[in-house]
Amino acid sequence: MSAPAPSPLAIVEVDPAHTPERQGEVLTDAALAFVAELHRRFTPRRDELLARRAERRAEIARTSTLDFLPETAQIRADDSWKVAEAPAALNDRRVEITGPTDRKMTINALNSGARVWLADFEDASAPTWENVVGGQLNLIDAYERRIDFTDAGSGKSYALKPAEELATVVMRPRGWHLEERHLQFEGRPVPGALVDFGLYFFHNAKRLLSLGKGPYFYLPKTESHLEARLWNDIFVFAQDYVGIPQGTVRATVLIETITAAYEMEEILYELRDHASGLNAGRWDYLFSIVKNFRDGGAKFVLPDRNAVTMTAPFMRAYTELLVRTCHKRGAHAIGGMAAFIPNRRDPEANEKALAKVKNDKDREAGDGFDGSWVAHPDLVPVARASFDAVLGDKPHQKDRLREDVSVSAADLIAIDTLDAKPTYQGLIDAVQVGTRYIEAWLRGLGAVAIFGLMEDAATAEISRSQIWQWVDAGVVFENGQKATADLVRKIAAEQLAAIRTEVGEDAFTSGKWQQAHDLLLKVSLDADYAEFLTLPAYELLG
Repeated sequence: MSAPAPSPLAIVEVDPAHTPERQGEVLTDAALAFVAELHRRFTPRRDELLARRAERRAEIARTSTLDFLPETAQIRADDSWKVAEAPAALNDRRVEITGPTDRKMTINALNSGARVWLADFEDASAPTWENVVGGQLNLIDAYERRIDFTDAGSGKSYALKPAEELATVVMRPRGWHLEERHLQFEGRPVPGALVDFGLYFFHNAKRLLSLGKGPYFYLPKTESHLEARLWNDIFVFAQDYVGIPQGTVRATVLIETITAAYEMEEILYELRDHASGLNAGRWDYLFSIVKNFRDGGAKFVLPDRNAVTMTAPFMRAYTELLVRTCHKRGAHAIGGMAAFIPNRRDPEANEKALAKVKNDKDREAGDGFDGSWVAHPDLVPVARASFDAVLGDKPHQKDRLREDVSVSAADLIAIDTLDAKPTYQGLIDAVQVGTRYIEAWLRGLGAVAIFGLMEDAATAEISRSQIWQWVDAGVVFENGQKATADLVRKIAAEQLAAIRTEVGEDAFTSGKWQQAHDLLLKVSLDADYAEFLTLPAYELLG
């Protein structure tokens, strides 16, 4: 076989000093040729679908409502179709751990005792070029069992357990809206989703098959079944390109946008030969509700994010419909995140937090979910116990069809069924968490411990979106103060000064605090609402 022609992709180095070590092992001519072909074939359709998102958002702004699609009613009514049977490696998914693909996390996640690791190139990873390339290398090294890590601070060493004890990797590429400026075709950046998927698939598809697994993916930020169709076409092409059987790829779709909640069956149908399940992603889902219904009036104003629990009526409608949809079609239903970070220095607080996690996972297992997410290895046993109690030796509970569930279109957006209201402290918290997360993201960290929770980009999105919504709606807090741009600026200045005192002058100056403060105010207060804060943030990323 002749060697592939040099790729038409240009590798753009913003800062040569930050060229990742061993970059050439990832950016081979053959791998780049594959990414270039993905870009040539599929980016035009991606562009059309992004334009369609904007059209749909304009329609929501006009009508303040959503409904199930009349044009796909026959798919929902046809009880005969099912998704492909789960491969052995994805049949039992009772606990899944999430996290970025840095070297230490790669080892710890694989060793965690979870059945699945969501290896994240999306919300838990700031897309610096070093993170993009380094994450790919870490996964290759893990599959080749040549990965280890020694913590420079503690001197502690990390190495992989035996293969049969390791979690199965389900990789999450970036969403469709993000570009990768370091790889360009005729002067245009390649979509980050195609870079992440393409490099991982090209290098690992056959390698994973030899290990008894396969190339498995989580698909983020999906807004319609047409976007799922695009991914399915990409999978078909990619499998033919590298010469592996059709249906080898498996995809789990995050139902983390309000529009996707109305198309769950259609999304599974489009991916039916490659689908393995749906997941309930809480923070992005709330962010999507605010984004789409931000000008819909008082009935769509969300209270503080921590007041919107999974027992809220509209969240129950969403999660129960997801379980019913998945089990009707033979797919796994995967529950949401337990973001708590155990605190071994405060046993009392730790015990209370673990009890909340247990209650959350007990509820999910009782509702029919087949598994759920945690953000920390210490939570794996807690979540596993909840699912073990319901599943026993069974790998899942797809036989629970939840035919008792009946959800109307209105139920999914019945935000005003909540009694809770926005609070002044909620505004302070949104400013604090948003500032702290964005600062870390700008330094290249995508998964960040803030006030005892593992936060990712969805956290910053819901924080800034709630600020925007509360100001736009003129919310009056319990202390009589009205949400205004000036009040937000005042609080942001106070919080920035408090952070300066907390971290010290040197750390403040060497960090990205002022940039984070400025960006948070921009995406929280600009009349022209930014679709994703990571778009302007990416322009500032080193």
